[in-house]
Amino acid sequence: MRKHVLGVSIAVLATVAAALGGAGAANAAPTSSPIPNSSPGWLAHGTKLGPATGSVSARVYLAPKGGMAALQALATAVSTPGSAQYRHFLTAAQYHAKFDASAATVSAVTSWLTGSGLKATVDANHRYVDVAGGVGAADKAFGVTISKYAHDGMTVQAPAGPASVPASLAGAVIAVNGLDTTPSVVSPKTQKPGPPDGGFRNAPVCGTWYGSATPANMPAPDGSNLPLFEGAAIPYSPCGYTGPQLRGAYEAGATAGLDGKGVTVAITDAYASPTIEADANRYATDTGDQAFATGQFSQSLPGSYTRVNSGQRQCSMPGWYGEETLDVEAVHAMAPAANIRYYAGKSCYDADLLDTFARINDENVAQIVTNSWGGVGDTVKPALLLEYQTLFLQGAAQGISYVFSSGDNGDEATAVGSPQTDYPASDPYVTAVGGTSTAITPDGVVGETGWQTSKYVLSNGAWTLSTSFLYGGGGGYSSNIAEPQYQKDAGIQSPNGGRAVPDVSMDADPTTGMLVGQTQTFTGAAAYDTYRIGGTSLASPLFAGITALKIQAEGGAGLGLLNPLIYTSRGAGFHDVTGAGIDSGAIRVDFVNGLDASNGYVYSVRTFNGATTSLTVGTGWDTETGWGSARAAWVNQ
Repeated sequence: MRKHVLGVSIAVLATVAAALGGAGAANAAPTSSPIPNSSPGWLAHGTKLGPATGSVSARVYLAPKGGMAALQALATAVSTPGSAQYRHFLTAAQYHAKFDASAATVSAVTSWLTGSGLKATVDANHRYVDVAGGVGAADKAFGVTISKYAHDGMTVQAPAGPASVPASLAGAVIAVNGLDTTPSVVSPKTQKPGPPDGGFRNAPVCGTWYGSATPANMPAPDGSNLPLFEGAAIPYSPCGYTGPQLRGAYEAGATAGLDGKGVTVAITDAYASPTIEADANRYATDTGDQAFATGQFSQSLPGSYTRVNSGQRQCSMPGWYGEETLDVEAVHAMAPAANIRYYAGKSCYDADLLDTFARINDENVAQIVTNSWGGVGDTVKPALLLEYQTLFLQGAAQGISYVFSSGDNGDEATAVGSPQTDYPASDPYVTAVGGTSTAITPDGVVGETGWQTSKYVLSNGAWTLSTSFLYGGGGGYSSNIAEPQYQKDAGIQSPNGGRAVPDVSMDADPTTGMLVGQTQTFTGAAAYDTYRIGGTSLASPLFAGITALKIQAEGGAGLGLLNPLIYTSRGAGFHDVTGAGIDSGAIRVDFVNGLDASNGYVYSVRTFNGATTSLTVGTGWDTETGWGSARAAWVNQ
């Protein structure tokens, strides 16, 4: 979850984009120019406490040489079928030579900052300049007055208005972060049944395949009577699909020999599980797959980790270990011969995840990047959006595809009060992967619908509605990011003019989720065990894995931004998800204590697309599943 960020309108972002494409913002004074949207969005409801007296640590982001519009144009051209530049990607060295801010620009920016009394450190590739110093020096440099404020339960320091740069540098600086110390964090998009930081085991009352276990052939272990649900018999949930089951279902019919060999899939998360390779290898061999070959799995780790004990649950290291485990094991399941390179952020703060993207782009060894985390809603600071987008665009220019989980809160109306999409999935330069509830049998995928879950509990011998909306795949129309041209050209009708989400979908429902293996902490002791897990955190690596086969089939070179290809073909290669072939829900049986039967069992029904939201499933592109789920035709086309 991203907290305490500034929402802006589509019109405002369009104004910012136009400014970045060429002319700078209008001068606030003859010698200075405001940085667009650099004033904190919470100022209207914040309370000023007095002057700030501490230090300032900020990051000044430099515009790509030629402007953002030029970078956007190149990234689009190299990613769009039919373009003369299609798949004529840059190397990392070529990108930096073409788009890095010039030495003269960097010199002018650092002279301005150091001349005000700040210490300046320049990024090796001229993406930004880090500054540090006293509040007075920052006030002087940016033409602001930084004070202490209270807002939304926090005490922070921030400027009372927009930051400015010298008029001569108006086109050189696109954003500044850090003057406002309000934190911005993200969280995993997993739905693990048990506590994020503790061990969990599934009760063994479940099916090897969808529909293979029912109350008729597997009575409740404590003798409970499990009645019909809405007049129909429904099955127990699967125990969790294994790698071979998922691969066989989605990739049946793919060209023989395609297994991801020669392709590198990057994964980003916060922190790094110390047992990840051992866990992934054991899981693979226990479920009938091959362990990683020597060198097939690698990691890019920061020198240290921060905010481990920040008090933010989403920054808990163990809570992120399960996310990393799911990502690695899901990619390996779908692309057993692909290389996997894991890039760890040193915390769950946006700035640290952005650093992983810079490493990925500059190393330039991965062709696709899966990201199973994000914020709640897309009310993202304009400065932060520009930071993310610049790195997504660099990736696209180099042939690197970024894919993101679309979120696990449906249309977000329950969480934020009105329908919203989630960022970064709503960025037009990434592919948003939504979620399905998926019935897999030995015959393959026999049924799919959108993932929107209501929960019913067993009460007095009847199923009683407990939670009308429990969780579901993210989707809808962005209120802050304009609909991209590739969606307009495909006939997607956005009612508010915003980016439509998701683009595609894969299995995500925890009730029909994946079985994973992880070393967990059980009553104080570490031990390996398996459990079923879901969320669009599963959908994103599944899609990245099957797309690795497509990249292999294309000769191993990357595809860049995938969306122009997907929308130009109107979703060719994707199975249109219409809700057919699957029950209304499944019965889930859990241990009361999450570990064993000593405290008994608890029973619930989790519905398939049973929760009422603004999202719908239908023929063609829809707000729950996009163009549908990837199949062998996506690989082979």
